Amino acid sequence: MDLEAYDQIRSGGAGFYEQGRGLIAVSGKEAVQFLDGMITNDMKTLEDGQQMLAAFPNAQGRLIALVRVQRQGDRFLIETEGATREKVFQNLFRFTFAGDFFAEDLSDKFSYFEIFGSKKDVFNPNVGDKFEGSVAYEQSQGGGYFIPIELGDAFRKFLIDENGCVVIDDELYETLRIESGIPKYAVDMDETTIVPELGLEGMISYTKGCYIGQEIIARIHFRGHVAKHLTGLVSSEPGAAATVFSSGDELKTPDGKNAGRITSVTYSPKLDMWIALAFVRFDQLAENTELFAGESKVRVKNLPFIN
Repeated sequence: MDLEAYDQIRSGGAGFYEQGRGLIAVSGKEAVQFLDGMITNDMKTLEDGQQMLAAFPNAQGRLIALVRVQRQGDRFLIETEGATREKVFQNLFRFTFAGDFFAEDLSDKFSYFEIFGSKKDVFNPNVGDKFEGSVAYEQSQGGGYFIPIELGDAFRKFLIDENGCVVIDDELYETLRIESGIPKYAVDMDETTIVPELGLEGMISYTKGCYIGQEIIARIHFRGHVAKHLTGLVSSEPGAAATVFSSGDELKTPDGKNAGRITSVTYSPKLDMWIALAFVRFDQLAENTELFAGESKVRVKNLPFIN
């Protein structure tokens, strides 16, 4: 891992990571109605220029894709991972013959830059004034830009030369996303994940009415809690040389009962310990609960690891 780039980002600087992500535009007079019937959040409450987190569930309340939705007038822009782009588009496209509802996959027209760091002049929706046609999405640890593909080189130069951003490679990105508590599709979540198990704040409306999978999701909510929940784990031993646990490891309580499963692991230089994302059973979720991954002793830690 590039420790110099890591130190810059975790000491107040910023960096960027380029990756393929999906951007899908939805429009039409019945867009709000159709979207409300497909995703977990309430489209009726989304104001122009604002964004919200949501999920596409299947009929069993399990995850098809995690998305961010942004409203631009009468058009909604849906952002998702590259791994779920086609699923989201096909899920939307099948309704385009049912009413005034249109879906267009814009992904190949843009380059995507994920920003990590605290520099407000780097992540700023007004950057769109300089890079016309760009789309900005904000999140707690920075944000992301969809930049028209013909402006990608100029935006990269803007980040590096004008803002002092460092380039984030694949290994560093994994460490930063895990420290930030960001789940990744096909690693930390997939179509076996029940949507509320992700525990992402503001992702589900329990008041808007019916949508695909709503009955299962609402039943879980109103009975009190899910059986397991995505959370963090930290090694009880400090330092990079501590006993390492691995993704896929089963978690056990001190008396040998099943407590969950690890999904992602990295070493955090700032915390000087191994950390992980994991699904942990509800009765073991209290912070600092002691568990075992093989011979390694771990403790439950609320996400994110680093704000």
